[in-house]
Amino acid sequence: MKDLTIDYALRATWQAVSKMYNEEAKNYGLTMAIGFTLLSIDPKKGTPSTALGPKMGMEATSLSRILKNIEGKGYIQRKPNPNDGRGVLIHLTALGLEKREESKSVVLRFNEVVKEHVEEEDLQSFFKIVEVINKLISDKKVYIKTTN
Repeated sequence: MKDLTIDYALRATWQAVSKMYNEEAKNYGLTMAIGFTLLSIDPKKGTPSTALGPKMGMEATSLSRILKNIEGKGYIQRKPNPNDGRGVLIHLTALGLEKREESKSVVLRFNEVVKEHVEEEDLQSFFKIVEVINKLISDKKVYIKTTN
């Protein structure tokens, strides 16, 4: 596509950010997906396993694979949910908390550097645009189904 489209700008930027995070995550023995998962788990109360997928915008199959992986590495523990006998809470272990803090520092560093190079007004405009895009998508205003 010759002209820059919104879609292209979003995808290209996210791919660059994702690559950057994965390269940095290697320094901590992590991947971006693992770091994102650790950041999505409540460090004090744990998080119900059923709430984690929607919170992360991830399919159950992919999430199950990541949870199994990080459980094997000793970053999380699964415990019965005291409020729901059928449910499971995902809790961070001491090592998981350490890896979560490392992930958090990487994300905060990225935010700091961007904020150093972008005017506050432009950053607020960016967030407003992202909010509009997400609302258009969630309200299904981009592609409207027609019945034949």
